Amino acid sequence: MNTENLSKEQQVLYLMRKILANVVKDTTTRPGMPHPLSDNTIQEIRECFGLISDREAELAAQLGQSRNEKPYYADQPQKTNVIKLHLDKSTD
Repeated sequence: MNTENLSKEQQVLYLMRKILANVVKDTTTRPGMPHPLSDNTIQEIRECFGLISDREAELAAQLGQSRNEKPYYADQPQKTNVIKLHLDKSTD
């Protein structure tokens, strides 16, 4: 994701979400193994993700941005097609 055109607050939220996700990935254990983080810490991480998501939604609404962007594969058929209506004189 290109964060250059985001506000400072949006950049901080993006980075915090990314860091928290990495902490979760790095500390996830195999099934049946004890988790290194306490239940309280796990709950606080969940709450933090919720607050980040809520604030991102508020900022997107203030800026009139959509939050429905979804990733797609490059070879996945698109629902919209671009149709060229005018021919450029230089392409003839």
